[in-house]
Amino acid sequence: MKIYNTLTRKKEDFKTIEKNKVKMYVCGPTVYNYIHIGNARPLVFFDTVRRYLDYKSYQVEFVMNLTDIDDKIIDRAFEEDIDFRVITEKYIGEFLKNARDLNVETDKMTFPHATDYIENMVDFISGLEKMDAAYDTESTVYFNIDKAKDYGKLSKKHLEDLNHGSRVDVSEEKRNPMDFALWKKQKDPKEPAWDSPWGKGRPGWHIECSTMAKELLGENIDIHGGGEDLQFPHHENEIAQSESLHGHAFANYWMHNSMITVDKEKMSKSLGNFFTLHDIEKEYDLEIIRLWLISSHYRTPLDFSRESLDAITNAYKRLQNTRQNIDRLMDLVDDKNDILSENIKEGVDKIVADFEKSMDDDFNTANAIASLFELNKYINSNFDESSQKVDLEYAKEKYDDLLNVLGIRFKTEILDKEIEDLIEERTLARQNKDFVRADEIRDFLQEKGIKLKDTPSGVVWSRE
Repeated sequence: MKIYNTLTRKKEDFKTIEKNKVKMYVCGPTVYNYIHIGNARPLVFFDTVRRYLDYKSYQVEFVMNLTDIDDKIIDRAFEEDIDFRVITEKYIGEFLKNARDLNVETDKMTFPHATDYIENMVDFISGLEKMDAAYDTESTVYFNIDKAKDYGKLSKKHLEDLNHGSRVDVSEEKRNPMDFALWKKQKDPKEPAWDSPWGKGRPGWHIECSTMAKELLGENIDIHGGGEDLQFPHHENEIAQSESLHGHAFANYWMHNSMITVDKEKMSKSLGNFFTLHDIEKEYDLEIIRLWLISSHYRTPLDFSRESLDAITNAYKRLQNTRQNIDRLMDLVDDKNDILSENIKEGVDKIVADFEKSMDDDFNTANAIASLFELNKYINSNFDESSQKVDLEYAKEKYDDLLNVLGIRFKTEILDKEIEDLIEERTLARQNKDFVRADEIRDFLQEKGIKLKDTPSGVVWSRE
């Protein structure tokens, strides 16, 4: 297996710190609003990474933090004149609901809240201060960037260039313009604040992730991930803090997904093309959004448009119809022979091997999905009511394995009573040679998005 490491800008063989174990940390959202479609990409992609590592028999510890104290959260709490926890608790709940609707296996992840680790952050900062890698000022405790080795090695930015003309928080208190906040002292008594050796205040953003990663996964982890916009300054600053304190590598592999555009333009509220999952799910099931999010390689920009979502909806339905047909055939095929056909095994295994080859190559989900559709086509071409059950069971098992790795889930389709009655009425009409009525019912159901197929064993329906 090879992973593209942002740190080295090349694909590297994946070697874990501990045999068959993976420690993975991914930066999660700041919980002051509904998550947008851009937040969903790393959520879904790294869930897919975890699923595939699990498929390959790795034990994965997957941590995604929730930033529940931040300037944006405080500003919103002031605007609404409520406790900041009311806001964060609401949107943590909404985030987790969205995650589950995207078929993210939240029960196999840990979601630490920053505010639960304040004491640990204070200890972390104190350790840096003892090394002169942090210093106290009237308003802020800063990280001393001059103490960081190879600062800029992740983003490939040079410190000299950053010191000139970069968009940084300028303050006369700083020793170096690139120094960044570790602890922000309370300015307003209404601000949320915690005790510390430097007075009441709250942690800076970067120290949160360094601390939670250390506490939950250890000083050295296998994979650290997030959106490419986090390379600088967030992940660069995490490296500076963690490696200064510990004296060794923080993460062995850095993975960053590319951004999402909307109709070829950058997504932003000012352009009016900013979409939350709360908005999107009113029109599209999030199971379909998941398939769309992994339809391109994670390091490739992904464009959000109605055309792309409609296309992926059709693709999703093709997979769903095949899966439904497998279940139908399972009740009909011959189960007398229990010897798997060699040609069936060979055909299925070749496609599965292609799928794994794609996923082993830096988690190329686009090519993996192409293999899934090859298996989809193979099943539709090679199985019918005359097939052997043992053969179909084998194909079904492998089909389900690939669907599970990609996190593709189908809702159970339940026809309402009216449609069930119409299908039964059409069957009776055909038996009575009332083909006009049978065609009327077929056309009506077609308008409802129900496609009927007459087979020797009865009527099979599918969603269009």
